[in-house]
Amino acid sequence: MSAACFLTGAETDIALAARMLASGELLGLPTETVYGLAADALNPQAVAGIYQAKGRPADHPLIVHLVSSAQVPLFATDVPAFAYALMHAFWPGPLTLILQRRAGVAEATAGGHDTIALRSPSHPLAQKVLKQALALGVAGVAAPSANVFGRVSPTTAMHVREAFPDLAVLDGGPCDVGIESTIVDASRAKPVLLRPGMLSAAQLSAACGQPVEREPVSATNSNGGLRVSAAAPAAPGMLQSHYAPRAKVCLGTASDIEQHASQWMGSMAVWARTRSRLPSHIHVGAMPDNAAACAHDLFATLRALDTLGVDQIWVETPPTGDEWEGVRDRLLRASA
Repeated sequence: MSAACFLTGAETDIALAARMLASGELLGLPTETVYGLAADALNPQAVAGIYQAKGRPADHPLIVHLVSSAQVPLFATDVPAFAYALMHAFWPGPLTLILQRRAGVAEATAGGHDTIALRSPSHPLAQKVLKQALALGVAGVAAPSANVFGRVSPTTAMHVREAFPDLAVLDGGPCDVGIESTIVDASRAKPVLLRPGMLSAAQLSAACGQPVEREPVSATNSNGGLRVSAAAPAAPGMLQSHYAPRAKVCLGTASDIEQHASQWMGSMAVWARTRSRLPSHIHVGAMPDNAAACAHDLFATLRALDTLGVDQIWVETPPTGDEWEGVRDRLLRASA
C-alpha cells in the first residue's frame, strides 16, 4: 500500500489518485454510496491486493466503477435493452447491474464468475478520478466497500483510515446516500432485484419499461434476513451476515426494546424512532423518520454506538414500504 495520507479535491490530488490507480496501487475512493477500496479492475495483482487487504474470499465478486455506459462493452457482452434503459435513467448513480462478462476480461475482479457487476458512481471526485484514470489506460476501477470483510461499511474518509491506516484516501466528505448501491441482475431475460438500495422496484420498473422481479428467498435467519436463491448469479453484498459491528445487533419494536432493557444485565445502546422509557444508563440515539435520512446515518451510527463498547445495539425495526427496503436489508444482515 502507499504511504498513508488524506488527498483532497485539489486537481493535483485528483491527478495523483489517478496515477496511483494506473500504477497498480490501492486507493480509498469516495462514492455517493460508501467509500470504496479502489484498484485497476483489469490488473489482477492490484485486484488481489483488494482481496488481501479486506480479507475477502477470492470468489466474492467486486463492483467495477466506470465513467459511463460507454465503457460497458469493454467488460460485458449480450447487454439487454432494459439494462441500457436503466443506465440511461440512473447512471451515474447508486445502481449496479449484473451482466454477462466478456470472456477473458476482469476474471479476478469477477471472482471467477461468468457475470460481472458494473456501475457508474455520481460522486464528483470519483468521476474526476475515473476520467483521469481512463486517460491513463484504466478502463474501470474495482471498488468494494473500504472496510474489513463483513464489517460496517465506511461513509467518511476517517472510517476508511480506521480500517486501513496505511492507505491513501481521497477525502470526499460524508457519503450522500450512505448505503451500498441497488443491484439488479440483467444477465438473464428479465431484470431481477438482488440487493435493495435507495432505488425502489417501482422506480426501476418504470425506467426499464417492464416489471423488475425479486429473487425468490431460499432461507431466512432468525430475524428474517434474506438469502437469495441459488439461481441468482454471484453478486456483492449478498451474504446473510454482513455490515456488522462488533456488538451484537438486535431488531425489535419499541416495546420489545423496553422489555429487553428491563431484563438485560449487560450493556446496550438503542437507535429508535419511538421514544421509550429506558433506564438512564442506556445510550439512546434518535433514528430518523425519513428513509433517506436513516440510510445516510445508518453505518455511521452503528460505528458510533459500537465505539461505546456495549454488548448489544438494539435498533427499532424500520417501517414497511419500498423506500425503507434498503435500510431493512442492511439491518437484517447486520443482525444475522
